[in-house]
Amino acid sequence: MSKLSQYLSDARMQAGLTLRAAETATGISNAYLSQLENGKVKEPSPILLDKLAQLYHVDYLMLLDLAGYPVPRAQASTISRLAARLGPTNKDEEEALVEYLDFLRSKRKGGGRK
Repeated sequence: MSKLSQYLSDARMQAGLTLRAAETATGISNAYLSQLENGKVKEPSPILLDKLAQLYHVDYLMLLDLAGYPVPRAQASTISRLAARLGPTNKDEEEALVEYLDFLRSKRKGGGRK
């Protein structure tokens, strides 16, 4: 299973959607979504990835990068590294991660994020 397929599967589940619900919301067949999540689709279209990014509330550039499309390196490397390690996150989780990172940085440097 590729990083993209695992990420999309995790994102869909975190969004609380079935394949059929994702199909209804995007117009992408559940069979194709299943193949995508199982790594059988090697080059999903950017248009399809955009629909899924919007539905799952994940970063579009990250999906492009995970699919192997060229994206600006500065953005892609940070986004992909974190996304691959953390999987999809919701807003509350992102805020908690930022707070924890601020805490860690304040311990190391004597000051947090400004």
